[in-house]
Amino acid sequence: MTRPDTQFLIDLWWTGVNAVRGFTAVQNELVQNSGPTPDLIIAVGKAAGDMALGARAHYQVSIPTIVATKYDHVSDELAALSDCRIFESAHPIPDQNSLASGEALLQAVSNQGPDDKLLLLVSGGASSLVEVLQPGTELADLAALNQGFMAQGLDIHEINAERKKISLVKAGQLLEAFTGKSARVIAISDVEGDSIDVIGSGIGAYHGDDSDVSITVSGSNEVGRKAIADAAASKNVTLNANQENLYGDAEKVANDVFRIIDDGPAGLYIFGGEPTCLLPDNPGRGGRNQHLGLLLAEKIRMRNDLCILVAGTDGSDGPTQDAGALVDGQTVTDNITDYLAGADAGSYLAERDALFTTGPTGTNVMDIMLVWKTA
Repeated sequence: MTRPDTQFLIDLWWTGVNAVRGFTAVQNELVQNSGPTPDLIIAVGKAAGDMALGARAHYQVSIPTIVATKYDHVSDELAALSDCRIFESAHPIPDQNSLASGEALLQAVSNQGPDDKLLLLVSGGASSLVEVLQPGTELADLAALNQGFMAQGLDIHEINAERKKISLVKAGQLLEAFTGKSARVIAISDVEGDSIDVIGSGIGAYHGDDSDVSITVSGSNEVGRKAIADAAASKNVTLNANQENLYGDAEKVANDVFRIIDDGPAGLYIFGGEPTCLLPDNPGRGGRNQHLGLLLAEKIRMRNDLCILVAGTDGSDGPTQDAGALVDGQTVTDNITDYLAGADAGSYLAERDALFTTGPTGTNVMDIMLVWKTA
């Protein structure tokens, strides 16, 4: 769907995403406070590659680098670096490579010399992509745990509490193993509240008393939404809402959003966050944004005054290759009960050319929904 009245929603969405790209977020932070050149750069998460390139572009010298990221999230520029070790693993269900990534990172921080300086770049997705398990825990246990999280619709705080129980690198443990002089952490937040203890299950957190460890969160959903709001203002577009309220079950979120836009005036609405979905035993094609998009498409059926774009800023939605949905009043024309019950919103949306697909974006700051309401 690329009608003129939805294309500008796509452009605005990308404005928000580009404002919090890993490259941009790291560059902005280092420009404000460059600090000493690190002896080692470690980047973890879905935005790891982009963040690593931002750091290296800033320092403009060759720095040994380790990148742990999701499959197919490695750019040609990153792959061409001779001094960069790259580990790719699975998300949202970890695999054997997730364990290999974790062991490599733990060994690297443990082997630093007393004068070495570490730059640790953290983004969402690290919980699945990097892991070292407690003795007695197997990969199958970890995979089953993550699969259960998805099916139960738990929020990230509940999920992280369980992940930390079986990990040797989460909840601040990675930096506890650091043997060098100083460590600096720059993170992009994919969680409500932007806490380093929650991002990547706390893989960039530090709970010791070393004054030579500094932590900054330089990219967030709020930053992305502000960029969209500023862009809308520059086009004299009326902004009616800019809220981080997409939390809780997708059905509740759909009801809450619909009440706002149904009663509200014409113009742009911006929402951010990350809803949850309960999954059946054998879910179909889709993710939380596709599910939420289809729920809203049903509510605006046959209306000509509303267009809605909802998508994951990392370019993926659940286990799919799609970022989310782009829907209007013509998207739903028949019964969608079975699609919603089967967590198969993606199949329905695909048949109606209502999927929004971007590929990897270089960031991960939860989800952004844009609604355009005409007079």
